[in-house]
Amino acid sequence: MSHDTSSDCPTRAGFVAVVGRPNAGKSTLLNWLVGEKLAMVSKKAQATRKRMNIIVMHENAQIIFVDTPGIHEKERLLNQFMLSEAIKAIGDCDLVLFLAPAADRIDNYKKFLDLNAQRRPHIVVLTKIDEVSQEALLNKIAEYRAYQDRFEALIPVSVNKDVGKKQLLDEIVSHLPCSPWLYDPDLMTTTHIREIYKEMIRESIFDNLSEEIPYETDVIIEKIEEKPGLDRVQATIVAEKKSQKMILVGKGGATIKRIGRDARLKMERFSDKKIYLELFVSVKGGWSKNKKMLSEFGYDFD
Repeated sequence: MSHDTSSDCPTRAGFVAVVGRPNAGKSTLLNWLVGEKLAMVSKKAQATRKRMNIIVMHENAQIIFVDTPGIHEKERLLNQFMLSEAIKAIGDCDLVLFLAPAADRIDNYKKFLDLNAQRRPHIVVLTKIDEVSQEALLNKIAEYRAYQDRFEALIPVSVNKDVGKKQLLDEIVSHLPCSPWLYDPDLMTTTHIREIYKEMIRESIFDNLSEEIPYETDVIIEKIEEKPGLDRVQATIVAEKKSQKMILVGKGGATIKRIGRDARLKMERFSDKKIYLELFVSVKGGWSKNKKMLSEFGYDFD
């Protein structure tokens, strides 16, 4: 499909929604493209809950990637919010990246085509290509070719093997509108530090606890005191049940200390500062099914 490659376009800028099923590798891909650990990465599905803007400068262009929750069935109220976030991001952007792990069946792509009612231009990004054989990869590409009138390009990438980054960024830039840059080029995200710290604590909960507990918890940043070289952060982990609080705290406070240490190291690496982190745990029964409580956590339904 044709796109503007004219030289009378000194700079380009635009929003690119990154979508796919839960665990398709969206956050991993974005951290790879920006060269920093910004988006929450967890091996557990449905870790990302809200949209987050991540800015990548590439040649004369500013790409504002919008990391979205995975596209999935909407059982709980929180899941409905997550699905609506993904759909809004598709509607608001200039371009969509649909991430498809190379081992996946093509059904998820068909679901995406149904969701993309406004027919936003999109690129299919085949991820995790190092996890399948060359023959399987070629067969998968052939399957997608049946839909080539629907997508702008199909690009295989591997984060682990560092394959396909420049080709993907070049292709994205060629579809962005001529525009002055929308943000300071030194900025990596428009997301507030409070939200980034919250996500780092949430990621540490996902990394240190199994089963359903991470899905039934959230984090409230109560207070941040920013000083040169030091941030003091007070945060509360909210669980649905008392039994979950006991597991979060652990014997003699061992689990909450481990979560806190893990989160503090992530926050220090990100901010290049010392972090003093105080973590508390409280119980709010049914918070993930209650609109009022969800809005207190920052999940606003329109």
